[in-house]
Amino acid sequence: MSGVQLIDRLRDRGWRLSAQRRAVAEVLEGDNLHLSAEEIYQRARGRLDEISQATVYNTLRELVAMQELRVVAVEDGVKRYDPNVAVAHHHLLCTSCQTLTDVHPIGGDCVALGAEERSGYIITGMEILFKGVCPQCRAAGIS
Repeated sequence: MSGVQLIDRLRDRGWRLSAQRRAVAEVLEGDNLHLSAEEIYQRARGRLDEISQATVYNTLRELVAMQELRVVAVEDGVKRYDPNVAVAHHHLLCTSCQTLTDVHPIGGDCVALGAEERSGYIITGMEILFKGVCPQCRAAGIS
């Protein structure tokens, strides 16, 4: 479990939860969730038929700006939205079916940059994407 769920974090922040925002937040409940904006829109419409695509995109933009969602860009070019922002983690991508999974490598971040390699940058974060073929794709003979 990633800790406090998104909708609870938003309530704690005093963020106004209109019916549309609530539908988006409810879709983003759960661990190891990495949905595209289109998937979020389709699922939110299943909860609230009158929600617009623009409202979903605006809500996602706000949640990212509030650092309540993390954007994960993978090889297929589609941005995925990760509500698990409380626990530092990396991602594992199936290069066949594009399934994205949270991972916590042994040894924590497992990457460090020396002062010379940082070239004067102040490091504010990092993203590591491990790639492979998931067991379901391997079992189906897909590689």
